[in-house]
Parts: sequence; structure tokens; C-alpha cells
Amino acid sequence: MNNTRNIIRQSKTLVGPFPEFNVKDVSECPHELFLEWFKAAIDSGVHEPHAMTLSTTDHNGFPDARVLIIKDVDQDGWYFASSSQSNKGKQIEVNPNVALTFYWSQVGRQIRIRGTARKMDKDMSANDFLNRGVTARAIALIGKQSSIVKDQIEFEQEFEKQIYHIEQNPNIVSPTWTLYRVTASEVEFWQADEERKHIRLKYSNEGDEWIRTQLWA
Repeated sequence: MNNTRNIIRQSKTLVGPFPEFNVKDVSECPHELFLEWFKAAIDSGVHEPHAMTLSTTDHNGFPDARVLIIKDVDQDGWYFASSSQSNKGKQIEVNPNVALTFYWSQVGRQIRIRGTARKMDKDMSANDFLNRGVTARAIALIGKQSSIVKDQIEFEQEFEKQIYHIEQNPNIVSPTWTLYRVTASEVEFWQADEERKHIRLKYSNEGDEWIRTQLWA
């Protein structure tokens, strides 16, 4: 136990230098600042900046979280996709209130988004599905995400079967594949500081207006 604690304590954190963050010179809408930070993350060589943590709650109120990728961002919200019959899809059906978290350690930046997830129409979902790679489509078509698999042979057989279906019908779409949009109620931008004087800026949606407030670190 003590050895583990020492290893953790000796692990370096918040190693800069980090970019500056002037809270007085920011966009009025959070999606615009998000896109600025996202581009800066790409320019800084952040690995997989589109990876995010999606947090939901199950029917018992227990939190659940997993990492997936953002598909798009615009003035209406943040988009991701999944099977509506996956655990996260079922949880969203019961409680559409979700949270998204992005963390880019190389630039010391974190973005937290709280809002409501809504299903997009079938055409948008189908278009998203068809833009996925063949392997990803085949796995989605199996339709058994989070179910128990007996062994790897069973998986490979189902996978090959779906690959064949795609070869025979390239436009086949999983009936449960769903594109979701998260309409944000709050978006917080966190900029790390090597001396722990972190900067936090929160956007809160009030009707048609975004209110910006700086928070204590």
C-alpha cells in the first residue's frame, strides 16, 4: 500500500509550460471557445483530442462513464453516436441529462459540459453510420454491445457474417444506430497552472443568453 502511494505521489502532474488563458478575451458562446481550444490542442500535438468521457446515470441513479469520440460541434451542441440499445443508449432514454469531459494534459486544459442528450433524426444517424469504417460498422451490426460473449470464436464468426452482409449491401445501416446531440446548460473551461493557480471560466445558459463567470480554482 505504502509503495503504491509513493509511486502515485512521485508521478509528475501539471508539467508545463501551458498556454495563457485571458478570461476577458473570450467568445460569447462556449462552442466557439471550445473550437478555439480544440484547434489549439491539435496544433500542440495532443493525442486524440476528440476523445471524451460521456457520463450518464442508470435506472438506479448510479453514475456510469466511458470514453468515446465527439462527432461534431456547432452552435446547437456537441454530437456523439452509439446504439440506442447499448447501456449508454438505454440510460439516456431513462435520463437524458449527461456530462461530457475533455482533458488534454499536454496543454493543461479540461472542458466540462453538462446538458441534455437528444436523438437526431434517422437520416442524420444513417449518414453517421455509413461514414464509419467497415470494421466499426460490422461490429455495430452484430448488435450485442455489452452482452456476454462465450469466446473469441463466437465473436469472430459474428464479425465475419456482418462483413459479408456489408459486402453484399454497402448501404446497410444498423436500425439502432443513433446520433445524439448534447444541448449544453453549462460549459466550464479549466486552464491548469504549474503553481496551481488554475483558471476556471463557466458559461451558464439563461434563455437565449450565455452568462460567463470566473470560478475559484
